[in-house]
Amino acid sequence: MKFPSLIPVGRDRGAVTQPFLSLQREIDRLFEDFTSGFPTMPSFASGNGGSLMPSTDVTETDKEIEITAELPGLEEKDVQVNFADGVLTIRGEKKAEKEEKDKNYRLVERSYGSFERSIALPEGVKPEDVKATIAKGVLTVKVPKPAPAQAKKIEVKSAA
Repeated sequence: MKFPSLIPVGRDRGAVTQPFLSLQREIDRLFEDFTSGFPTMPSFASGNGGSLMPSTDVTETDKEIEITAELPGLEEKDVQVNFADGVLTIRGEKKAEKEEKDKNYRLVERSYGSFERSIALPEGVKPEDVKATIAKGVLTVKVPKPAPAQAKKIEVKSAA
């Protein structure tokens, strides 16, 4: 008796992988349903639960690199910006407390967590030129671009 090969070979690979894609989607849905009942830390980006990693944009002009990070609810005392070995690091800690009082109950929820985001910057950036400000929950870091390295022509001489 000859059995058909279980290895997808030839032109019709889509027909074989389709059941696996369906299985993958079902497993993903199962995990999403399972974890949806667990409380999560409020997200910086959406404010409705999820990751602590803030949304960050990096833009570049002729003169500077500008990094913006969304940090709603944070103040300058909650955020730390460091620059060492060509890497800019943004650190912070989010603390949230919510209290509800009613005639028959009192609910107090606290959540906290920290984040860290690192961005490599070009060589030649001077740490003293990096400026950071925070306003209305948006951190802006401005990094002046270093002057381009000048190529120096080296004269080649005869060894003799």
